[in-house]
Amino acid sequence: MGKIIKKAIAIFLLLVLGTSTAFLTYLHFFASEDGDLSGQWTAELDMTERAAVTALSWLQDIEGVTVSLDDMESYMQGLTIQVDLEMEQTERSAGTFQCSITPDSYETCNQAAYEAFAGAFRELLGERLHMAGYEGGTGQEAVEALVTENFGMATVSYLMTCGPALLPSMEELQAEYEGEGDYEIIDDMLIRRFGEGGAVVATEERYIRKGGQLILSGTDDSAGSGSFFGQYPVLYILKTATEE
Repeated sequence: MGKIIKKAIAIFLLLVLGTSTAFLTYLHFFASEDGDLSGQWTAELDMTERAAVTALSWLQDIEGVTVSLDDMESYMQGLTIQVDLEMEQTERSAGTFQCSITPDSYETCNQAAYEAFAGAFRELLGERLHMAGYEGGTGQEAVEALVTENFGMATVSYLMTCGPALLPSMEELQAEYEGEGDYEIIDDMLIRRFGEGGAVVATEERYIRKGGQLILSGTDDSAGSGSFFGQYPVLYILKTATEE
């Protein structure tokens, strides 16, 4: 009797083990979405700090003007550039990708950055004129009129022409983000190979997939360029059919 019970228990355990193994295999190969990055993703690169630091450095050269980074960031909000990433899985844990910067997004961000910069410049210049005993108006409109009169152009145009470059150039961003090629996933690392033939550059990124969110960080390329932007996480949001 005891042998029959032991045999029954052994058979039961084998069945449970077999069922569990099959279920886990199903989850690993078919049910998990983490390994399938197929879809159209979009990210917004936050340029606020870059633009604020650059503008601050330039404004601090104006004698008698005191301005902080917090002051500059209060002017510059929501400065983002859109990056589109399309990925298609062609086999398990591998596929193709195409990544690009949205030109309109870059132009919009650049214009917004200089308009914010102009607002800060007019206010600080007004304070400087008041400190110097200027008896005329020192509000935004009055200072704008003075800038136009003295430099022959509006404040935004003057800063774009004579001021610092608040954003990386479109070419810099394209070199950093744009490209197409193949990808594969190895040990929770996303390896993207840009280009073809002898011009291939491989980039390794730690990635986290959380449903409709994809976080890429820790970029390191085989060319050893030490990318500035790749040091920071980039959050991609999966587009839905209704968003396209």
